[in-house]
Amino acid sequence: MKKIPRDAHAVSRKDISPNALKVLYRLKDAGYEAYLVGGCIRDLLLGLKPKDFDVVTNAHPEQIRQVFKNCRLIGRRFRLAHVVFGREIIEVATFRGHHSGDESTPKSSQSDAGMILRDNVYGSIEEDAERRDFSINALYYSVNDFCIYDFANGIEAIAERKIELIGDPETRYREDPVRMLRAVRFATKLNMQIAPGTLEPIQELAVLLKNIPAARMFEETLKLFLAGKGFDNFMLLNELGIIKQILPLVAKNLKQDSEGKMLQLITSAMQDTDERVAVDKPVTPAFTFAALLWYPVEVRAQTLLIESGLNELDAFNIAMMEVLDDVQRSIAIPKRFTLTIRDIWSLQSRLSKRAGRRAFKLLEQTKFRGAYDFLCLRAKAEGGDLQELAQWWHSFQQEDEAGREQLVQQLGKEGIERRPKRRRSYNKTRRPRTDQSGS
Repeated sequence: MKKIPRDAHAVSRKDISPNALKVLYRLKDAGYEAYLVGGCIRDLLLGLKPKDFDVVTNAHPEQIRQVFKNCRLIGRRFRLAHVVFGREIIEVATFRGHHSGDESTPKSSQSDAGMILRDNVYGSIEEDAERRDFSINALYYSVNDFCIYDFANGIEAIAERKIELIGDPETRYREDPVRMLRAVRFATKLNMQIAPGTLEPIQELAVLLKNIPAARMFEETLKLFLAGKGFDNFMLLNELGIIKQILPLVAKNLKQDSEGKMLQLITSAMQDTDERVAVDKPVTPAFTFAALLWYPVEVRAQTLLIESGLNELDAFNIAMMEVLDDVQRSIAIPKRFTLTIRDIWSLQSRLSKRAGRRAFKLLEQTKFRGAYDFLCLRAKAEGGDLQELAQWWHSFQQEDEAGREQLVQQLGKEGIERRPKRRRSYNKTRRPRTDQSGS
Protein backbone atom coordinates (compact mmCIF):
# COMPACT_ATOMS: atom_id res chain seq x y z
CA MET A 1 0.00 0.00 0.00
CA LYS A 2 1.24 3.47 -0.93
CA LYS A 3 0.24 6.54 1.07
CA ILE A 4 0.18 9.74 -0.97
CA PRO A 5 0.29 12.84 1.28
CA ARG A 6 -1.88 15.90 0.71
CA ASP A 7 0.85 17.94 -0.93
CA ALA A 8 1.55 15.17 -3.46
CA HIS A 9 -1.94 14.81 -5.00
CA ALA A 10 -4.57 17.07 -6.59
CA VAL A 11 -7.67 15.98 -4.65
CA SER A 12 -9.14 18.90 -2.72
CA ARG A 13 -12.17 19.13 -0.45
CA LYS A 14 -13.49 22.03 -2.51
CA ASP A 15 -13.98 19.58 -5.40
CA ILE A 16 -15.83 17.04 -3.25
CA SER A 17 -19.59 17.04 -2.76
CA PRO A 18 -20.48 18.77 0.55
CA ASN A 19 -22.92 15.94 1.27
CA ALA A 20 -20.21 13.33 0.79
CA LEU A 21 -18.03 15.26 3.26
CA LYS A 22 -20.94 15.30 5.75
CA VAL A 23 -21.18 11.51 5.52
CA LEU A 24 -17.42 11.09 6.01
CA TYR A 25 -17.25 13.38 9.03
CA ARG A 26 -20.38 12.00 10.68
CA LEU A 27 -19.11 8.41 10.39
CA LYS A 28 -15.73 9.57 11.72
CA ASP A 29 -17.40 11.31 14.68
CA ALA A 30 -19.40 8.13 15.37
CA GLY A 31 -16.13 6.22 15.78
CA TYR A 32 -15.94 4.50 12.39
CA GLU A 33 -13.39 4.52 9.59
CA ALA A 34 -14.67 6.17 6.43
CA TYR A 35 -13.10 6.90 3.03
CA LEU A 36 -14.08 8.24 -0.36
CA VAL A 37 -13.35 5.41 -2.75
CA GLY A 38 -13.07 4.41 -6.40
CA GLY A 39 -14.24 6.35 -9.40
CA CYS A 40 -14.60 9.74 -7.73
CA ILE A 41 -10.94 9.73 -6.65
CA ARG A 42 -9.83 8.45 -10.06
CA ASP A 43 -11.81 11.19 -11.86
CA LEU A 44 -10.54 13.96 -9.60
CA LEU A 45 -6.95 12.84 -10.25
CA LEU A 46 -7.69 12.93 -14.01
CA GLY A 47 -9.15 16.44 -13.75
CA LEU A 48 -12.70 15.21 -14.43
CA LYS A 49 -15.89 16.04 -12.55
CA PRO A 50 -17.16 12.92 -10.76
CA LYS A 51 -20.74 11.88 -11.47
CA ASP A 52 -21.17 10.66 -7.89
CA PHE A 53 -19.22 10.14 -4.68
CA ASP A 54 -19.06 6.72 -3.00
CA VAL A 55 -18.04 6.10 0.59
CA VAL A 56 -16.68 2.93 2.19
CA THR A 57 -16.56 2.25 5.92
CA ASN A 58 -16.02 -0.43 8.55
CA ALA A 59 -19.55 0.23 9.88
CA HIS A 60 -22.06 -2.48 8.95
CA PRO A 61 -25.26 -1.51 7.08
CA GLU A 62 -27.45 -1.51 10.19
CA GLN A 63 -24.88 0.62 12.03
CA ILE A 64 -24.82 3.08 9.12
CA ARG A 65 -28.60 3.37 9.33
CA GLN A 66 -28.33 4.20 13.03
CA VAL A 67 -25.98 7.10 12.23
CA PHE A 68 -28.16 8.57 9.47
CA LYS A 69 -31.91 9.10 9.72
CA ASN A 70 -31.98 9.90 5.99
CA CYS A 71 -30.70 6.43 5.12
CA ARG A 72 -32.23 3.42 3.37
CA LEU A 73 -30.69 -0.02 2.89
CA ILE A 74 -30.86 -1.60 -0.55
CA GLY A 75 -29.67 -4.71 -2.36
CA ARG A 76 -29.54 -8.42 -1.69
CA ARG A 77 -26.46 -9.44 -3.65
CA PHE A 78 -24.55 -6.48 -2.18
CA ARG A 79 -26.05 -4.82 0.90
CA LEU A 80 -25.61 -1.06 0.57
CA ALA A 81 -26.72 2.07 2.39
CA HIS A 82 -28.06 5.08 0.49
CA VAL A 83 -27.86 8.34 2.42
CA VAL A 84 -30.34 10.71 0.79
CA PHE A 85 -29.80 14.48 0.53
CA GLY A 86 -32.66 15.73 -1.64
CA ARG A 87 -31.79 14.69 -5.20
CA GLU A 88 -28.26 13.57 -4.31
CA ILE A 89 -27.60 10.08 -2.96
CA ILE A 90 -24.32 9.16 -1.27
CA GLU A 91 -23.77 5.41 -1.51
CA VAL A 92 -22.09 3.90 1.55
CA ALA A 93 -20.71 0.36 1.49
CA THR A 94 -19.09 -1.74 4.19
CA PHE A 95 -15.54 -3.00 3.60
CA ARG A 96 -15.74 -6.28 1.65
CA GLY A 97 -13.95 -9.33 3.01
CA HIS A 98 -12.68 -12.54 1.43
CA HIS A 99 -14.96 -15.56 0.97
CA SER A 100 -14.18 -18.33 3.42
CA GLY A 101 -15.43 -21.06 1.09
CA ASP A 102 -17.92 -22.15 3.75
CA GLU A 103 -21.16 -22.60 1.78
CA SER A 104 -23.13 -22.97 5.00
CA THR A 105 -22.98 -19.23 5.66
CA PRO A 106 -25.97 -17.27 4.32
CA LYS A 107 -23.81 -14.17 3.83
CA SER A 108 -22.18 -15.32 0.61
CA SER A 109 -22.57 -17.81 -2.21
CA GLN A 110 -21.08 -18.57 -5.60
CA SER A 111 -22.38 -20.45 -8.63
CA ASP A 112 -20.67 -23.54 -10.02
CA ALA A 113 -19.09 -21.31 -12.67
CA GLY A 114 -17.49 -19.12 -9.96
CA MET A 115 -19.91 -16.18 -10.24
CA ILE A 116 -20.65 -14.42 -6.95
CA LEU A 117 -24.38 -14.63 -6.23
CA ARG A 118 -24.40 -13.07 -2.76
CA ASP A 119 -21.60 -11.10 -1.16
CA ASN A 120 -22.29 -9.71 2.29
CA VAL A 121 -18.92 -10.72 3.74
CA TYR A 122 -17.24 -7.87 5.61
CA GLY A 123 -13.55 -7.31 6.24
CA SER A 124 -10.75 -4.73 6.45
CA ILE A 125 -9.77 -1.92 4.09
CA GLU A 126 -6.90 -4.09 2.79
CA GLU A 127 -9.33 -6.91 1.93
CA ASP A 128 -11.75 -4.42 0.41
CA ALA A 129 -9.02 -3.10 -1.89
CA GLU A 130 -8.21 -6.63 -3.07
CA ARG A 131 -11.88 -7.17 -3.85
CA ARG A 132 -12.07 -4.07 -6.08
CA ASP A 133 -12.14 -4.78 -9.80
CA PHE A 134 -9.55 -2.46 -11.42
CA SER A 135 -6.41 -0.91 -9.99
CA ILE A 136 -7.61 2.59 -10.90
CA ASN A 137 -10.60 2.02 -8.58
CA ALA A 138 -8.62 0.82 -5.53
CA LEU A 139 -7.91 4.36 -4.34
CA TYR A 140 -9.13 5.67 -0.94
CA TYR A 141 -9.24 9.25 0.35
CA SER A 142 -9.37 9.95 4.08
CA VAL A 143 -10.57 13.12 5.83
CA ASN A 144 -8.44 12.19 8.84
CA ASP A 145 -5.18 13.10 7.14
CA PHE A 146 -6.32 14.08 3.59
CA CYS A 147 -4.07 11.39 2.15
CA ILE A 148 -4.80 8.98 -0.70
CA TYR A 149 -4.22 5.29 0.01
CA ASP A 150 -3.23 3.32 -3.11
CA PHE A 151 -3.47 -0.45 -2.65
CA ALA A 152 -2.94 -1.70 -6.24
CA ASN A 153 -0.68 0.80 -8.02
CA GLY A 154 -3.72 2.74 -9.19
CA ILE A 155 -1.81 6.03 -9.39
CA GLU A 156 0.71 4.37 -11.72
CA ALA A 157 -2.09 2.86 -13.86
CA ILE A 158 -3.70 6.30 -14.21
CA ALA A 159 -0.37 7.78 -15.29
CA GLU A 160 0.06 4.98 -17.85
CA ARG A 161 -3.61 5.28 -18.90
CA LYS A 162 -4.13 1.56 -18.35
CA ILE A 163 -7.21 -0.45 -17.37
CA GLU A 164 -5.96 -3.44 -15.40
CA LEU A 165 -7.80 -5.97 -13.25
CA ILE A 166 -6.65 -6.69 -9.72
CA GLY A 167 -5.77 -10.37 -9.35
CA ASP A 168 -6.13 -13.19 -11.87
CA PRO A 169 -8.25 -11.90 -14.80
CA GLU A 170 -10.02 -15.20 -15.52
CA THR A 171 -11.01 -15.64 -11.87
CA ARG A 172 -12.21 -12.05 -11.61
CA TYR A 173 -14.30 -12.31 -14.80
CA ARG A 174 -15.83 -15.57 -13.61
CA GLU A 175 -16.73 -13.93 -10.28
CA ASP A 176 -18.59 -11.19 -12.14
CA PRO A 177 -18.70 -11.30 -15.98
CA VAL A 178 -20.00 -7.71 -16.05
CA ARG A 179 -16.40 -6.69 -15.37
CA MET A 180 -15.78 -7.27 -19.08
CA LEU A 181 -18.36 -4.57 -19.87
CA ARG A 182 -16.85 -2.28 -17.26
CA ALA A 183 -13.39 -2.70 -18.79
CA VAL A 184 -14.78 -1.58 -22.14
CA ARG A 185 -16.69 1.34 -20.61
CA PHE A 186 -13.72 2.65 -18.60
CA ALA A 187 -11.41 2.34 -21.61
CA THR A 188 -13.62 4.53 -23.80
CA LYS A 189 -14.74 6.92 -21.07
CA LEU A 190 -11.21 7.62 -19.80
CA ASN A 191 -9.43 7.28 -23.17
CA MET A 192 -7.30 4.46 -21.80
CA GLN A 193 -6.11 1.09 -23.09
CA ILE A 194 -7.13 -2.26 -21.63
CA ALA A 195 -3.96 -3.97 -20.37
CA PRO A 196 -3.00 -7.09 -22.38
CA GLY A 197 -3.55 -9.49 -19.48
CA THR A 198 -6.98 -7.98 -18.79
CA LEU A 199 -7.92 -7.98 -22.48
CA GLU A 200 -6.78 -11.47 -23.47
CA PRO A 201 -9.45 -13.64 -21.74
CA ILE A 202 -12.44 -11.54 -22.85
CA GLN A 203 -13.23 -13.22 -26.18
CA GLU A 204 -13.18 -16.67 -24.60
CA LEU A 205 -15.11 -15.72 -21.46
CA ALA A 206 -17.67 -13.34 -23.04
CA VAL A 207 -20.11 -16.28 -23.17
CA LEU A 208 -20.39 -15.97 -19.35
CA LEU A 209 -22.41 -12.79 -19.88
CA LYS A 210 -25.34 -15.04 -20.80
CA ASN A 211 -25.52 -15.95 -17.10
CA ILE A 212 -26.13 -12.35 -16.02
CA PRO A 213 -29.78 -11.58 -15.11
CA ALA A 214 -31.52 -9.81 -18.00
CA ALA A 215 -32.60 -6.89 -15.77
CA ARG A 216 -29.01 -6.18 -14.76
CA MET A 217 -27.91 -6.40 -18.40
CA PHE A 218 -30.41 -3.70 -19.33
CA GLU A 219 -28.90 -1.37 -16.72
CA GLU A 220 -25.41 -2.12 -18.04
CA THR A 221 -26.42 -1.40 -21.64
CA LEU A 222 -27.75 2.00 -20.55
CA LYS A 223 -24.29 2.83 -19.15
CA LEU A 224 -22.66 1.62 -22.35
CA PHE A 225 -24.94 3.20 -24.96
CA LEU A 226 -26.53 6.25 -23.29
CA ALA A 227 -23.69 7.87 -21.35
CA GLY A 228 -21.93 9.72 -24.16
CA LYS A 229 -19.62 7.01 -25.52
CA GLY A 230 -22.20 4.75 -27.17
CA PHE A 231 -20.53 4.55 -30.58
CA ASP A 232 -17.04 3.82 -29.20
CA ASN A 233 -18.46 1.23 -26.81
CA PHE A 234 -20.46 -0.53 -29.53
CA MET A 235 -17.46 -0.78 -31.84
CA LEU A 236 -15.20 -2.16 -29.09
CA LEU A 237 -17.87 -4.60 -27.89
CA ASN A 238 -18.26 -5.84 -31.45
CA GLU A 239 -14.49 -6.13 -31.95
CA LEU A 240 -14.14 -8.21 -28.77
CA GLY A 241 -17.01 -10.56 -29.64
CA ILE A 242 -19.19 -9.36 -26.77
CA ILE A 243 -22.08 -8.17 -28.97
CA LYS A 244 -22.44 -11.78 -30.18
CA GLN A 245 -23.21 -12.85 -26.61
CA ILE A 246 -25.51 -10.04 -25.46
CA LEU A 247 -27.24 -9.24 -28.78
CA PRO A 248 -26.79 -12.34 -30.97
CA LEU A 249 -29.36 -11.22 -33.57
CA VAL A 250 -27.48 -7.96 -34.06
CA ALA A 251 -24.15 -9.75 -34.46
CA LYS A 252 -25.64 -12.25 -36.93
CA ASN A 253 -27.24 -9.58 -39.12
CA LEU A 254 -24.13 -7.40 -39.04
CA LYS A 255 -22.12 -10.32 -40.37
CA GLN A 256 -24.62 -10.76 -43.22
CA ASP A 257 -24.87 -7.01 -43.95
CA SER A 258 -22.89 -6.96 -47.21
CA GLU A 259 -24.09 -3.45 -48.12
CA GLY A 260 -23.15 -1.93 -44.76
CA LYS A 261 -26.64 -0.43 -44.22
CA MET A 262 -27.08 -1.87 -40.74
CA LEU A 263 -23.71 -0.66 -39.46
CA GLN A 264 -24.39 2.78 -40.96
CA LEU A 265 -27.76 3.01 -39.21
CA ILE A 266 -26.32 1.91 -35.86
CA THR A 267 -23.37 4.29 -36.27
CA SER A 268 -25.66 7.26 -37.02
CA ALA A 269 -27.97 6.43 -34.10
CA MET A 270 -25.12 6.02 -31.61
CA GLN A 271 -23.32 9.17 -32.75
CA ASP A 272 -26.57 11.15 -32.64
CA THR A 273 -27.16 9.95 -29.06
CA ASP A 274 -23.59 10.81 -28.05
CA GLU A 275 -24.01 14.33 -29.43
CA ARG A 276 -27.25 14.80 -27.50
CA VAL A 277 -25.61 13.62 -24.26
CA ALA A 278 -22.73 16.05 -24.84
CA VAL A 279 -25.13 19.04 -24.91
CA ASP A 280 -27.32 17.65 -22.11
CA LYS A 281 -30.33 16.84 -24.30
CA PRO A 282 -32.65 13.97 -23.30
CA VAL A 283 -32.02 10.52 -24.77
CA THR A 284 -34.03 7.30 -24.64
CA PRO A 285 -33.01 3.64 -24.88
CA ALA A 286 -36.06 3.08 -27.13
CA PHE A 287 -34.39 4.95 -29.99
CA THR A 288 -31.08 3.10 -29.55
CA PHE A 289 -32.67 -0.34 -29.48
CA ALA A 290 -34.94 0.58 -32.41
CA ALA A 291 -31.80 1.25 -34.46
CA LEU A 292 -29.97 -1.87 -33.26
CA LEU A 293 -32.88 -4.17 -34.08
CA TRP A 294 -34.45 -2.59 -37.18
CA TYR A 295 -32.68 -4.74 -39.75
CA PRO A 296 -33.16 -7.99 -37.80
CA VAL A 297 -36.90 -7.19 -37.88
CA GLU A 298 -36.81 -6.45 -41.62
CA VAL A 299 -34.95 -9.70 -42.36
CA ARG A 300 -37.35 -11.72 -40.23
CA ALA A 301 -40.38 -10.09 -41.87
CA GLN A 302 -39.05 -10.93 -45.34
CA THR A 303 -38.50 -14.55 -44.28
CA LEU A 304 -42.08 -14.76 -43.00
CA LEU A 305 -43.40 -13.29 -46.26
CA ILE A 306 -41.64 -15.97 -48.28
CA GLU A 307 -42.26 -18.94 -46.01
CA SER A 308 -45.80 -18.33 -44.72
CA GLY A 309 -47.54 -16.28 -47.39
CA LEU A 310 -48.63 -13.63 -44.86
CA ASN A 311 -49.37 -10.11 -46.01
CA GLU A 312 -46.71 -7.46 -45.36
CA LEU A 313 -48.39 -5.90 -42.33
CA ASP A 314 -48.94 -9.21 -40.52
CA ALA A 315 -45.43 -10.42 -41.34
CA PHE A 316 -43.92 -7.20 -39.99
CA ASN A 317 -45.99 -7.30 -36.78
CA ILE A 318 -45.00 -10.91 -36.10
CA ALA A 319 -41.34 -10.11 -36.86
CA MET A 320 -41.40 -7.22 -34.36
CA MET A 321 -42.83 -9.47 -31.66
CA GLU A 322 -40.37 -12.31 -32.31
CA VAL A 323 -37.27 -10.08 -32.37
CA LEU A 324 -38.22 -8.24 -29.17
CA ASP A 325 -39.04 -11.53 -27.43
CA ASP A 326 -35.65 -12.89 -28.46
CA VAL A 327 -33.80 -9.87 -27.08
CA GLN A 328 -35.69 -10.00 -23.78
CA ARG A 329 -33.98 -13.30 -22.99
CA SER A 330 -30.66 -11.48 -22.53
CA ILE A 331 -31.66 -7.83 -21.98
CA ALA A 332 -34.89 -7.07 -20.13
CA ILE A 333 -36.06 -3.91 -21.92
CA PRO A 334 -38.97 -2.49 -19.86
CA LYS A 335 -42.38 -2.43 -21.51
CA ARG A 336 -42.55 1.37 -21.64
CA PHE A 337 -39.57 1.29 -24.01
CA THR A 338 -40.63 -1.72 -26.11
CA LEU A 339 -43.98 -0.01 -26.77
CA THR A 340 -42.14 3.07 -28.03
CA ILE A 341 -39.84 0.91 -30.16
CA ARG A 342 -42.86 -0.76 -31.78
CA ASP A 343 -44.47 2.64 -32.44
CA ILE A 344 -41.30 3.96 -34.12
CA TRP A 345 -41.07 0.86 -36.31
CA SER A 346 -44.78 0.70 -37.17
CA LEU A 347 -44.86 4.34 -38.23
CA GLN A 348 -42.09 3.80 -40.81
CA SER A 349 -44.47 2.28 -43.37
CA ARG A 350 -47.15 4.86 -42.61
CA LEU A 351 -44.74 7.74 -43.28
CA SER A 352 -44.69 6.81 -46.95
CA LYS A 353 -48.51 7.08 -47.21
CA ARG A 354 -49.27 10.78 -47.18
CA ALA A 355 -52.29 11.31 -49.49
CA GLY A 356 -55.48 13.07 -48.35
CA ARG A 357 -55.41 13.85 -44.64
CA ARG A 358 -52.95 11.09 -43.75
CA ALA A 359 -49.91 13.35 -43.46
CA PHE A 360 -51.81 15.80 -41.22
CA LYS A 361 -52.97 12.98 -38.92
CA LEU A 362 -49.48 11.47 -38.72
CA LEU A 363 -48.07 14.83 -37.67
CA GLU A 364 -50.40 14.76 -34.64
CA GLN A 365 -49.11 11.36 -33.48
CA THR A 366 -47.25 11.54 -30.14
CA LYS A 367 -44.45 9.34 -31.52
CA PHE A 368 -44.20 11.20 -34.84
CA ARG A 369 -40.98 13.04 -33.99
CA GLY A 370 -39.19 9.85 -32.96
CA ALA A 371 -40.43 8.06 -36.09
CA TYR A 372 -39.36 10.98 -38.32
CA ASP A 373 -35.89 11.13 -36.73
CA PHE A 374 -35.58 7.38 -37.25
CA LEU A 375 -36.62 7.79 -40.90
CA CYS A 376 -33.83 10.35 -41.34
CA LEU A 377 -31.29 7.87 -39.97
CA ARG A 378 -32.57 5.18 -42.35
CA ALA A 379 -32.36 7.66 -45.22
CA LYS A 380 -28.74 8.40 -44.33
CA ALA A 381 -27.97 4.68 -44.30
CA GLU A 382 -29.86 3.71 -47.48
CA GLY A 383 -30.27 6.88 -49.56
CA GLY A 384 -32.53 6.77 -52.66
CA ASP A 385 -36.29 7.02 -52.14
CA LEU A 386 -35.89 7.26 -48.37
CA GLN A 387 -33.91 10.48 -48.74
CA GLU A 388 -36.67 11.97 -50.87
CA LEU A 389 -39.28 10.88 -48.31
CA ALA A 390 -37.32 12.33 -45.39
CA GLN A 391 -36.88 15.63 -47.26
CA TRP A 392 -40.62 15.76 -48.02
CA TRP A 393 -41.46 15.36 -44.33
CA HIS A 394 -38.89 18.00 -43.42
CA SER A 395 -40.57 20.42 -45.84
CA PHE A 396 -44.04 19.46 -44.62
CA GLN A 397 -43.14 20.34 -41.02
CA GLN A 398 -41.70 23.71 -42.04
CA GLU A 399 -44.70 24.84 -44.11
CA ASP A 400 -47.88 26.58 -42.98
CA GLU A 401 -51.31 25.01 -43.57
CA ALA A 402 -51.57 26.20 -47.17
CA GLY A 403 -48.06 25.03 -47.98
CA ARG A 404 -48.80 21.62 -46.52
CA GLU A 405 -51.95 21.31 -48.60
CA GLN A 406 -49.94 22.10 -51.70
CA LEU A 407 -47.31 19.45 -50.87
CA VAL A 408 -50.02 16.82 -50.40
CA GLN A 409 -51.71 17.79 -53.69
CA GLN A 410 -48.49 16.95 -55.51
CA LEU A 411 -48.79 13.35 -54.35
CA GLY A 412 -50.59 10.44 -55.98
CA LYS A 413 -53.44 8.48 -54.44
CA GLU A 414 -51.23 6.42 -52.14
CA GLY A 415 -48.94 9.28 -51.23
CA ILE A 416 -46.36 8.83 -53.99
CA GLU A 417 -45.36 11.91 -55.97
CA ARG A 418 -47.07 12.14 -59.35
CA ARG A 419 -44.90 11.91 -62.42
CA PRO A 420 -46.06 12.92 -65.92
CA LYS A 421 -47.38 9.91 -67.83
CA ARG A 422 -45.82 9.10 -71.16
CA ARG A 423 -48.28 9.07 -74.03
CA ARG A 424 -48.17 6.02 -76.20
CA SER A 425 -48.60 6.71 -79.94
CA TYR A 426 -50.47 4.20 -82.06
CA ASN A 427 -50.24 4.00 -85.87
CA LYS A 428 -53.39 3.24 -87.75
CA THR A 429 -51.65 0.20 -89.24
CA ARG A 430 -49.71 -1.95 -86.78
CA ARG A 431 -46.48 -3.46 -87.93
CA PRO A 432 -45.80 -7.10 -87.14
CA ARG A 433 -43.58 -7.66 -84.05
CA THR A 434 -40.04 -8.87 -84.77
CA ASP A 435 -37.26 -10.22 -82.61
CA GLN A 436 -33.89 -8.47 -81.98
CA SER A 437 -32.42 -10.01 -85.14
CA GLY A 438 -35.10 -8.36 -87.26
CA SER A 439 -36.43 -11.65 -88.66
